[in-house]
Amino acid sequence: MTKPRARDLGIPFDGTPGTFNAITDIPGVELGQTTLTAGPVRTGVTALLPRGKRRDPSPVWAGHFNLNGNGEMTGTHWINEAGYFLGPVCLTNTHSVGMVHHAATGWMTDTYADHFQGDHGWAMPVVAETYDGFANDIVGRHVTEAHARAALDTAAPGPVAEGNTGGGTGMMTYEFKGGTGTSSRRVTLGTQGFTVAALVQSNFGTRRELMVRGVPVGRLWPEDAPLSGMGGRDTGSIIVIIGTDIPLLPGQLRRLAKRGALGIGRTGTSGGHYSGDIMLAFSTANDLPLPRMTADEHPLFNSMTCLGEHYLDTVYAAAVDAVEEAVLNALIAAETMPLIKPQGSSWQAMDHARLRQIMADHGRLN
Repeated sequence: MTKPRARDLGIPFDGTPGTFNAITDIPGVELGQTTLTAGPVRTGVTALLPRGKRRDPSPVWAGHFNLNGNGEMTGTHWINEAGYFLGPVCLTNTHSVGMVHHAATGWMTDTYADHFQGDHGWAMPVVAETYDGFANDIVGRHVTEAHARAALDTAAPGPVAEGNTGGGTGMMTYEFKGGTGTSSRRVTLGTQGFTVAALVQSNFGTRRELMVRGVPVGRLWPEDAPLSGMGGRDTGSIIVIIGTDIPLLPGQLRRLAKRGALGIGRTGTSGGHYSGDIMLAFSTANDLPLPRMTADEHPLFNSMTCLGEHYLDTVYAAAVDAVEEAVLNALIAAETMPLIKPQGSSWQAMDHARLRQIMADHGRLN
């Protein structure tokens, strides 16, 4: 059964989405998820493969930005230094970063066996987290290497399951149930078509902040907001991954990553102190081989194409639109989940009919 998404409810958005309105609309990108929901275990792993399961170790160019650093994304020191990363991007809960990193390293050494066994290759996968300890027994550290490998091994193109899936299984958004969300935009630059897309693990915000396309939904919907009974502090996080097939340099991608903050800002957040709001942007263009350890196996010069600065505004706008919609898709797709602390509370799924009525009352429904 296909879950409804924000557009299905008549919420208006700018821009034109790709075929799946997902990060997998970028050619070559694959995504897999492992979801764990047994008793108090409500968590998982989301694995994004920018170059799919190709056996040649080709990195992707990237840029990183912290809006608020109360969180973790591994590999960012090298991304900031070198402007690229190799291998997957994995999302999970806060206490499972180490195990997922271990599994991703194993996946990389298996997938790129010649590089790691014959060329002294080193693995530095990107693993990011948000905290699901309200709904999940996070201290139990239930994510195993096998769970993470399953997400990596089953990654595929096509539609992406949203809401209570993968690393987003136990997450909340604006004190509703949240989780995994994605969206994409088609853009035309000159005579060429490209894709800009976003994937979020959405676990942030207090109810009073929530805005849906300019409508103050959170202030009109204050009930059943568990954090409000605990001081009303934003104690979650959000990971934003922006991908594209537009040729961009690392500096341009760093600037693109910053636009993820504007996308989540459209949904109302002010970026709480206890929230880790971390953004990563990557481009699959300029497909070059990984630098080798020996000079005689590596070209003296590389040639790269990059977008002219004048045209970046189009890319920025598409990214902001996609991130905003990805967050709302996570909200719309999510299903109610009980909390383990405090017991008796829950992250309530957003009632679609009520949301539609609020949007219609404000003239913001298609």
